[in-house]
Amino acid sequence: MKITPQLVENVYDKADCLYTHEQVDTAITQLADQITQTLHDTNPIILCVMTGGVVVASELLLKLHFPLQLDYIHATRYGDETSGNELKWLVSPRQPLGGRNVLVVDDILDEGYTLQAIIKYCKSCGVADVKSAVLVDKQHDRRGGLAAADFYALKVPDRYVFGFGMDYKGYLRNVPGIYAAQKEHE
Repeated sequence: MKITPQLVENVYDKADCLYTHEQVDTAITQLADQITQTLHDTNPIILCVMTGGVVVASELLLKLHFPLQLDYIHATRYGDETSGNELKWLVSPRQPLGGRNVLVVDDILDEGYTLQAIIKYCKSCGVADVKSAVLVDKQHDRRGGLAAADFYALKVPDRYVFGFGMDYKGYLRNVPGIYAAQKEHE
């Protein structure tokens, strides 16, 4: 099925709102508090996972009030698809990671393969420590990669979710809440 703006609008109109913008903002504030307690004096590099992590990382950064550096990495299993394939490395961080504390920030922990590979990459660079933070932790028993993130803001059911950085076939990352698509659109 070809993706059109009309189809995307239909998916959005029929989706279930799991979390409003206000609820997501509150959860990110709480996430920032947890991260601050752990990393405030470690001079970390915040490593945003593109493209999904860009919205949550930008919101999170505004709530972290301690010295840090920002960089990004682009590795994906999904592209514009709704299921993952082989991991593709598109961009490596510019900052040297060796000896640094790193916080990898992504939109969702689903099966965990991408986040696990990024953490493995960071460790191969000789980081002092690497932690992970995700906006949402999808609840299911299919974890084949990373079992859990060090920090997460919200839990979502085992449905196709979009909004706040997470996409629906390349669209709807800009939706200011978290939504679940109806079964026929997954």
